[in-house]
Amino acid sequence: MVNAWFRIPLGPWIDAATGVLVVNLRGVFRSISDWIGVVLGAVEGVLRGAPFWLVLLVVSLLAWKVAGRGPGLFAGAGLLFIAGIGLWDRAMITLALVLTATLVSMILGIPLGILAARSRTLDAVLRPVLDVMQTMPSFVYLIPALMLFGIGRVPGVIATVVFAMPPAIRLTNLGIRQVPRDVVEAARAFGATPSQLLFGVQLPLALPTIMAGVNQTILLSLSMVVIAAMIGAGGLGGVVLTAIQRVQIGTGFEGGIAIVILAIVLDRITQALARNRRGRNDS
Repeated sequence: MVNAWFRIPLGPWIDAATGVLVVNLRGVFRSISDWIGVVLGAVEGVLRGAPFWLVLLVVSLLAWKVAGRGPGLFAGAGLLFIAGIGLWDRAMITLALVLTATLVSMILGIPLGILAARSRTLDAVLRPVLDVMQTMPSFVYLIPALMLFGIGRVPGVIATVVFAMPPAIRLTNLGIRQVPRDVVEAARAFGATPSQLLFGVQLPLALPTIMAGVNQTILLSLSMVVIAAMIGAGGLGGVVLTAIQRVQIGTGFEGGIAIVILAIVLDRITQALARNRRGRNDS
């Protein structure tokens, strides 16, 4: 048994730091919560306010356009199945949470990935931070979100962003670093400014890799949003959570199947976007 004098009071230190943040940065957290709440409310309002057949048609046509006939038909049949089992409204809540979390992850993650690709120091600092973010059990993220932002869908989005953002940073960084050096040197030789080099050369060539990061972020967001139902995020995660609490196998299976359908549809669309972009770059 390790002697008591060796014990590191990490838990109390973190509790104390969290208390300081709550007291001194309450206004900042409220502003963040309000901003995310506006975005989430807008996305959710569109998805839940539109007729189900319109959303089904738009998603099916989008999947058909970018991924082909098979994914398009699957998207239409899958969304129709979700409506048929009475989980359409819950599915739209979950989809709104996923899209909002993905949008915030991209807004934060892509610039950080660009900066990390340009700075070895920042890359070295971010690497262990991202390792912790990706390996920490997802349930742990619910605790600070609950402490700093309370209960509801916005804290669920924030916890999801922390969990799902690392692939956006890593793959943006990787994509820019993989741009051929001779292409970069040629652009510089023709007098391209740093911004022209970034937006005209590096980002277009790195876009397939960045889209792979978007794909991973969406799937991680979907998995985390289900867990975030424990702090009031609702949606399909709430269906699964209620089924666990009441030991309702059928209800839990319905919620799980609906989540799987959403995951497959989103995965096929984003994979096809990345594949199509890579094909255009190769040609």
